[in-house]
Amino acid sequence: MNANVTLQNKDVEDTLGLHENVGHRRVRRPVFILIVFTVVCALVFVVRNRVGATDGIRYETEPVMRGELVETVTATGTLVPVNEVEIGSEISGTIRSVEVDFNDRVTNGQVLARIDTSKLLAQVQQSESALEAARAKVLEAEATAKEAESQLTRLRHVHEISGGLVPSQNELDTQDAAMARAHASVASAKADVSNAQAALDVNRSDMEKAVIVSPINGVVLDRKIEPGQTVAASFESPVLFTLAEDLTKLELQVDVDEADVGRVCNGQDAVFTVDAYPDTHFPATITQVRYGSKTTEGVVTYTTVIKVGNDDLLLRPGMTATAVVTTRKTENALLVSNAVLRFAPPQKSAGVAEEGNGVKRSLVRSILPSPPNRDTKTKASRSSGPPTVYVIEGKQLRPVQVTTGLSDGVQTEITGGAIEQGMTLVTAIISGQK
Repeated sequence: MNANVTLQNKDVEDTLGLHENVGHRRVRRPVFILIVFTVVCALVFVVRNRVGATDGIRYETEPVMRGELVETVTATGTLVPVNEVEIGSEISGTIRSVEVDFNDRVTNGQVLARIDTSKLLAQVQQSESALEAARAKVLEAEATAKEAESQLTRLRHVHEISGGLVPSQNELDTQDAAMARAHASVASAKADVSNAQAALDVNRSDMEKAVIVSPINGVVLDRKIEPGQTVAASFESPVLFTLAEDLTKLELQVDVDEADVGRVCNGQDAVFTVDAYPDTHFPATITQVRYGSKTTEGVVTYTTVIKVGNDDLLLRPGMTATAVVTTRKTENALLVSNAVLRFAPPQKSAGVAEEGNGVKRSLVRSILPSPPNRDTKTKASRSSGPPTVYVIEGKQLRPVQVTTGLSDGVQTEITGGAIEQGMTLVTAIISGQK
C-alpha cells in the first residue's frame, strides 16, 4: 500500500517538474525578465503615441467664393390642357356611328358621332300630328264662338223690335254665357296649339342632338363610345368625348407646400422635367397661385398654375412633372458651403487636463481605459447664437461670427462678418481626433 502511494507522488512531482534542479530555474528567470521588459516598452510606446496623437490634427477646408446664388422651390404636379372640354349626350339611344378616333384633329361643328334617330323621328311625327289636331280645334272653337255671337246678335235684335217682350232676359243671359264659353274654347284651343308646338320643338331639338358635334377646334384626347353602344342619359349626361382645344399651350398644376408658398408669386420663372425626357429642362412661367388649400395625408399644399409652351408637342396631358421655381437670385454673392456653417469643434471632456498642444492622460487610464459614459462623450461647442465659422490660425481654430442671407441648400450667402473671398474655412476634422 505504501509503495503504491509513493509511486503516485513521484508521478505527480515529475509532472509538476519539482525534481528539476536549480540550474534550470536560473535559466528561466532571465527569460521572464526579458518578457516583462518587452511588454513595458510596448505599453510606453502606445502611451506616447496616444499622448501625441492630437498634435497631428488635420482639418478639411473649403474656400470662400463669389458667385451667383439662386433660391428655388421644388414642387410636383401634372400637365393639363389650357381648355379641356368633355362632350356628352343629352338624349338616350344607340350609337349609330362614330366619326372620329383618338388624336384626331377636329374643327368647330364637325360631326363626332350619330345616335340612332328612329324613335326620335316617330316622336317628331307624332308631335306634328298633335300640332295639326290642335290647330283644327282652334278653327272649330272659333266657328263655335262665331255662331254664338251671331245667335246673341239675333236675339238682341228681336228683343229690340218686340219692345222687350221676346226673348226673355233669361234667354239673353244664357246666350251671352254661351258666347263667352265659345271664346274660352278658342283660347284653350290656341293654348293647345302652343303646347303641341313646344313638344314638336323639343322632339326636333332631340333630333338635332342625336348628331354629336365638336364645340371647339382641338384634338380628341379620349373616346368612350363604340358603334352599337347604348347611351343612357337619365340624371346626368354621359361623357362621350374629351377634347383639348390647343395642345401647343399647356398648364402645369403643381402642389406647393405651405412652408414654401410665401416665396412663390405670379411672374416667377421656372423649369421642369418629365420622366419621358429626363435630360430636357422645359422653361415655364407662374401665372396663378391659388388661395384654396388641399390637405393630403396631413400635408397642406396650394395649387400653383405654371404656363407651358409646347410648340413641338413633346409634352402630353397627364404627364407628371417636377418643377423648380426660381424665387430669388443674388449676383456676385460671397458664398460658403453649408458644411462650413454646420461645423463645430469638439469640446474637451470633463476631467481631462490640457497641457501644451496635446492632451495627456495618466498611464493607468491609457493602459486601462474606463468604460464610456455620458460625461466623456464629445460635445458640440456651437451655441444657439449667431452663425459661426472657423478659420485655421497656426494650430488653433479661430471662430468668426457671420450673418447669413439666401441659401439654396448647398451654399449660403454671407452678408456680414470678417470673411473675405479666398479665405479657407473648416468643414470637418479628417484625422488626429481622439
